[in-house]
Amino acid sequence: MSETTVIQKIQEAAAFIRKETGIQPQIGLILGSGLGVLADLIEQPIVVDYSKIPHFPVSTVEGHAGELVVGTIQGKPVLVMKGRFHAYEGYGADTVSFPVRVMKELGVQTLIVTNAAGGINTSYQVGDLMVISDHLNLTNRNPLIGPNDNALGVRFPDMSEAYSKRLRKLAHDVAASQNFKLQEGVYVGLLGPNYETPAEIRMFRTLGGDAVGMSTVPEVIVARHAGIDVLGFSCISNMASGILDQPLSHDEVMETTEKVKPKFLKLVLGIIKAL
Repeated sequence: MSETTVIQKIQEAAAFIRKETGIQPQIGLILGSGLGVLADLIEQPIVVDYSKIPHFPVSTVEGHAGELVVGTIQGKPVLVMKGRFHAYEGYGADTVSFPVRVMKELGVQTLIVTNAAGGINTSYQVGDLMVISDHLNLTNRNPLIGPNDNALGVRFPDMSEAYSKRLRKLAHDVAASQNFKLQEGVYVGLLGPNYETPAEIRMFRTLGGDAVGMSTVPEVIVARHAGIDVLGFSCISNMASGILDQPLSHDEVMETTEKVKPKFLKLVLGIIKAL
């Protein structure tokens, strides 16, 4: 895929979304497993199916609706991805993160990413919300591999503040005003789709990981490459392998995110209002 082709694909996808919605979003949201309900809060929503957007991949995972929803939340123009793409579905890292490129082309300046994750930190509890302070990319994939087009970002982007300190402080302030405490920690990004072994979880804890999942990292790398500020959240949907001596399942993930939904929605609404 040549550089020109990439930019053409980004522009064609953005032009289609612009034509369908007529809105220039300032804030982008990528919603993980079971968290797509936030899109229901959008005022005057315009829904575009991923399959209709030129060059967009399609979600194949339960809990990921596969729709782009554009409208306003708290008076702010937003673009929400109900469902994301994962490398374990067979997509390359550049494909997984392609929608972030399109968001940038549409005018998005701030990206809020969410995921359901396994708790590695033993002080966490199922149902906790963790603001992501940093990540470990253990996927052995990077969406920036290949020729770099300076129109999209610099060849060697700085990742010393992958997750904005300003936005993290804002998240903590909003949570405090709503009388609950956010956890904050390091997200370990893996390829998946299998859950981790107990030995792997012990290794990740030694490396400084607090939560583990199979998404988010490529999207954040591309967002920072594009100059978009990022705020990330993990919903601790289960304790990681070996901690509670019980098998892990996607059903448990969906069940927990359903319980956390009211707190999560209120938090994100408060943050968007304050942006």
